[in-house]
Amino acid sequence: MNGLRKNVTIQYAVVQTVPVFFGYLVLGIAFGIMLEQAGYNVLWSVLCSVLIYAGSAQYLLVELLQSGASVLTTASLTFLLNSRHIFYGFSFLDSFRKLGKKGVYMIFSLTDETYSVLCSMQPPDGVDRKKAMFLVALLDHLYWIFGSAVGALLGQAMPLDFTGIDFSMTALFVVIFLDQWKSYRSHLPACIGLISSAVFLVLLDPDGFLLPSLIVTLAALMGCKRMILLQSQEVDD
Repeated sequence: MNGLRKNVTIQYAVVQTVPVFFGYLVLGIAFGIMLEQAGYNVLWSVLCSVLIYAGSAQYLLVELLQSGASVLTTASLTFLLNSRHIFYGFSFLDSFRKLGKKGVYMIFSLTDETYSVLCSMQPPDGVDRKKAMFLVALLDHLYWIFGSAVGALLGQAMPLDFTGIDFSMTALFVVIFLDQWKSYRSHLPACIGLISSAVFLVLLDPDGFLLPSLIVTLAALMGCKRMILLQSQEVDD
């Protein structure tokens, strides 16, 4: 009986993550190609995807490596870029705590796409919800690692001109923005990020607007946290 339930849980998790697989395969391949073009082989691509596992931050990492950015700049931008995950985690604190040691991995692996899948999960009878949550996070991570490795190998094996592949980073941010706009009841976080970016892009040059924009966005989100929660509750009511 336990074995049957385990199989049903695995099947459920796989089905839930199929859309993520196709998305991560494409984006992972693009990242692997970009990193290989920057002079780093498949081992670096896999290592980054295993230890960093943050699509937008990994794309940004390639740009920072090519520009020779300092460790402090890289760490600061990575933290600010992924600070939105702090807000994701609020809604899963109790759920992750119940997973015990696996909860630590769940915190690490909570990407935008994994968060969306976990929020929409409605397991049928016979599916172990806690195991399904962990499997969803693990499978998504494996998809990203696989895509990154394939991309790096393609970059080595195929003598093609991959100029323009870095536009995948721009496309990724657009998708994240649209996904947030569609998925979240409050549009205030998206508007804050958009306005902050636009203002600093006008005030500063394209190479220097990102860090101050992210700092202001994070500060504004923290200050508007209560308002965002109230807006979400109003929609629920």
